[in-house]
Amino acid sequence: MGKPIELEVNGKRYPVHYPPDTPLLYVLRDELGLTGSKYGCGEGQCGACTVLIGGAPRRSCQIPVSAAAAKPVTTIEGLEKDGRLHPVQQAFLDAGAFQCAFCTSGMIMSSVGLLQSNPNPIQADIVQFLQGNICRCGTHPRVIEAIHHAAKTMQEHGR
Repeated sequence: MGKPIELEVNGKRYPVHYPPDTPLLYVLRDELGLTGSKYGCGEGQCGACTVLIGGAPRRSCQIPVSAAAAKPVTTIEGLEKDGRLHPVQQAFLDAGAFQCAFCTSGMIMSSVGLLQSNPNPIQADIVQFLQGNICRCGTHPRVIEAIHHAAKTMQEHGR
């Protein structure tokens, strides 16, 4: 199969042996055992597979592994630091911003991306940014609450 593709995922480097056009999601789940990113629609429309690539939210089911090799990838598993949840993860728990939790990792990853680019979003910003993340349980009001809370916490703690 040729030379492995080098990926940086959650701060660690991995050589992966997949065809270059293999979706990043498959490599994350099958090769690296990072199953927090979910396969939803396979078309980049539901957001369940969202990861951060170079700090920006991207649908890993639509990104070829070869395209992800150039920038660091962060999955839901990589947000926790030293046993402490990321403020967005904690805010989702505190607000009960999920029911079945299938969409939660994608929602959290998109929310982290939003807060990196806009640390103090208004409700309209949040709604607009999360348009590509589908939650069938209807927890959107709690998701918005969680993001507002996380934004406030991150500002207070300089994170």
